[in-house]
Amino acid sequence: MRQKPSPPDRTFGKDRPVRVRRNGIHPALFYGSFAALFAANVVTLVALLMAPDIVGLVNGENERVIAAYEDRIAQLRIEIDRLHSRHYAQAGDVNLQLQELSQQQELLLEQHQYVRRLAEQASELGIEAAQVATGEPAAPPVPVAAAGSAADDDIAAAAQAINQMLDDSRLALSALSGAATQSTDAILGELQTIGIQPELPGPLPDAVGGPYLPPGDAPDAPGLLDEANAVAEALARFKAARGALAVAPIHPPLDGVPRTSSGFGNRMDPFTRGRAFHSGLDFPAATGTLVLSAGFGRVTFVGRKSGYGNVVEITHDDGLVTRYAHLSGFIAKEGQLVRTGMPVARVGSTGRSTGPHLHFEVRRNDRALDPARVLAAGRRLARFMGV
Repeated sequence: MRQKPSPPDRTFGKDRPVRVRRNGIHPALFYGSFAALFAANVVTLVALLMAPDIVGLVNGENERVIAAYEDRIAQLRIEIDRLHSRHYAQAGDVNLQLQELSQQQELLLEQHQYVRRLAEQASELGIEAAQVATGEPAAPPVPVAAAGSAADDDIAAAAQAINQMLDDSRLALSALSGAATQSTDAILGELQTIGIQPELPGPLPDAVGGPYLPPGDAPDAPGLLDEANAVAEALARFKAARGALAVAPIHPPLDGVPRTSSGFGNRMDPFTRGRAFHSGLDFPAATGTLVLSAGFGRVTFVGRKSGYGNVVEITHDDGLVTRYAHLSGFIAKEGQLVRTGMPVARVGSTGRSTGPHLHFEVRRNDRALDPARVLAAGRRLARFMGV
């Protein structure tokens, strides 16, 4: 037969059905477990009461204990903040130094490129100075989280690289400036011996400007830019002096290296066999050989002159006039501008001549100068023209 269910058991105010087992918990075991649990709770409570802080709380000293805890927490917080502040201060100082070095490096890199361009320009003009350092300094290291000897080493390495680049650039600038100035002085000295004084550009005024802004955290601009600008001015002067060479009447009137048959000054006249003054240089050449302009200028005479035969005269800067005589034919026309080396006539034997040759004169204020000195200056200055 089926057993009837027992009435519901009420536990913690809720109706919970309890299935009654045939073999239930023995009362002795139940009460023994309860006694053990109670004893454990008592031991735990005693241990808590034995703790000084808990004793203080139990004894009504809670305000003092809480205040003590708050003091300890505050002190710990202050210590932690102090440590963090010291760490971040060190890291911030490293970062600031590296940032300044990085800014200096960027400025120097820009100026270093300027120096390299100046060196390339000087090389194109024929000036070979000290080689500009082509390498670039290592970038400042990325700041690390911890500040210490490693960060200091990074700063020192970055500063050394920047200083090395600055020193290399300044050495190159000094060499370029010296070479350009020396070359310019050599050109001017040679040209002045033959009465040519080219106009060279002077230094540019130090024009500056910009809105007024209060000083910031950026580092002061290095002085390398001023030195580079000084080199640029020296190169500009050399370029102008070199340009004066290209137009000065110091170039040979015949292609190649012509032979001289008669020099400037007193000689034995080929017709009278007596002593006479020769106002130019004679260059033997085949009839029809091209006669070249000795420099840039304007053709101011094309025609015949007594004793000279067919003549072409070219007026150059500084009042110099070159005369080409005994010509067999004309190429240039009167009033025409001619460049250095441009054909203006052909060799002949017209006028007072014993055979085909070019009579070449250089004159100032209708006074004959020694063409040999003029052409010799041109030969000495040829190294500045890449000839």
